[in-house]
Amino acid sequence: MCGRYFLQRDPAGLVRYFDASPPTPNHPPSWNMAPTQAGLVLRRNPQTGTRHLDVLRWGLVPRWAKDASGAARLINARAETLTEKPSFREAFRKRRCLVPMDGFYEWAQDMTPKQPFAVALRNGAPMAVAGLWEGWQQPDGTWLRTYSVITCAAAGRQALLHPRMPVILPPGDWPAWLGEAEMPEDRLPELLRPAEDARLAFWPVGPRVGRVAENDAELLAPAHDGLPERWQALCDPPPELAEGPA
Repeated sequence: MCGRYFLQRDPAGLVRYFDASPPTPNHPPSWNMAPTQAGLVLRRNPQTGTRHLDVLRWGLVPRWAKDASGAARLINARAETLTEKPSFREAFRKRRCLVPMDGFYEWAQDMTPKQPFAVALRNGAPMAVAGLWEGWQQPDGTWLRTYSVITCAAAGRQALLHPRMPVILPPGDWPAWLGEAEMPEDRLPELLRPAEDARLAFWPVGPRVGRVAENDAELLAPAHDGLPERWQALCDPPPELAEGPA
């Protein structure tokens, strides 16, 4: 699953990177994004065909839900069952989006206590993670817009951390996923595959990231002390932030 991620770069840079139209949302950096918090999402306006960077809440509330209490359970959507699950089926057809991240956190399952790792693109570019969004009308008549992060089976070194990982789409797949380029609906799941291992870097971080209240750049500091040698050999140095293509 993907239950925590980080996005520290300026929204104006993301607008440029994703070729989105103004306005630029005012949204602070976060080194510890958690479910039910507000995050940046890239959506396509079907009327104008332009991309927009918007602020939505993490944890999808289906349009037909009676209340928003189940949002924390729908932070992730499994790529294999998007067309089957009532919570995601319509959003998959009509409301696909990209969730910008600088990286995400995962906890290695075979260590006690579980060791957190940060994962980022090796070249330091933003991740464009496949997502779905939905609008839900609240009792007062206003609309709550929410999103979910799509995950797939992990591959390569990522599978050593956790059996699932977010779907990171390369730039060439963005138009089809956002609905800008023609692609049959039954072929869209072909895009939802694990990123090549060579594109990713991961490194151990300290246990503070497990507490939602902790949110500062030091959460990304490498924490190799006590890490088993077999893991030391697999880790990378943290990449420098870059705005170039992924």
